[in-house]
Amino acid sequence: MSKKDIRSLSLDQIKKFFLENGFKDYRGDQVYSWLWEKSAINFQQMTNLPKSIRSILEESFIVNHIRVHTIQKSKDGTIKNGIKLFDDLIVESVLIPTKKRITACISSQVGCSLNCKFCATARLKRMRNLNPDEIYDQVALISKQSKEYYNRSLTNIVFMGMGEPLMNYKNVIEAIKMITSKKGLGISARRIVVSTSGIPKMIKKMADENVKFKLAVSLHSAVDSIRTSIMPFNEKMNLSELKLALKYWYKKTKRIITYEYVVWKGINDTIEDANALVDFCKFAPSKVNLIQYNSIDDNKFSQASKDNIYLYQKILEENNINVTIRRSRGQDIDAACGQLANKPSLN
Repeated sequence: MSKKDIRSLSLDQIKKFFLENGFKDYRGDQVYSWLWEKSAINFQQMTNLPKSIRSILEESFIVNHIRVHTIQKSKDGTIKNGIKLFDDLIVESVLIPTKKRITACISSQVGCSLNCKFCATARLKRMRNLNPDEIYDQVALISKQSKEYYNRSLTNIVFMGMGEPLMNYKNVIEAIKMITSKKGLGISARRIVVSTSGIPKMIKKMADENVKFKLAVSLHSAVDSIRTSIMPFNEKMNLSELKLALKYWYKKTKRIITYEYVVWKGINDTIEDANALVDFCKFAPSKVNLIQYNSIDDNKFSQASKDNIYLYQKILEENNINVTIRRSRGQDIDAACGQLANKPSLN
């Protein structure tokens, strides 16, 4: 029989294991600390445990820790990790350094459950959801890299890597609980952003559970016909449903909603498109990030002109909507938004 991953056990379950094997339950606290706070990848690293206990742990359990398969560093300092999982599948995560922040961009699925036309990850078949520990490990890895490469601590986490986080809701929430726990990485939930393409049912569930992290929505059009053409799942979960869910979110949480929005030439770059976005945003305090498009070698999509992007900015500002134009980072290593795709060089 295959050994069970010890990180699938709760602290109480680990303590129970020790009691059942004739040891004091405080050994469970020690092991739990090694697994989460110190990110131990094997039992031999747990040096405050007797060798006899380490041997019993090795006989009974395994630690399915992630492995760094490849590292690429951009000319702007961005670092992309190709992460090999215990079953040899690969995901990507990114360290994004700026003057004020160091952000970890984290994946939640191998491949993606959705079918956005402009995203390289969407071209991949969704193989499986990531487990909570696999999500956690990405953050722990980038936290370590942040100190090694930049002598600074990790400041922010965004779930904007591979996959749709709300289609792996349970595991994402469990990972965030450990990331924010004092028994884990102790990072404030207010420094975490979960980005979704818009799953109304799960947005309402987050509101009901009073999560403390921030919400971002990849909107890209406030016109149903256009959004469906670039994000086909919108046909089943349309803008009306999304708006109702977001109204519910704001009513329950009173927290600002961030919209991620790419402006493409000939798709959503008109005054009418910008006005539709204004109308969509009016129901609750919001912020719009106008994001630079990053090519995925698809001639159907190209960045709108600077004039049209500035027009969007002007119209949003005139309507008292907070707006920022975001420049992409890590483009030269395919680490920018929408580019994570497990290129053949990673496999």
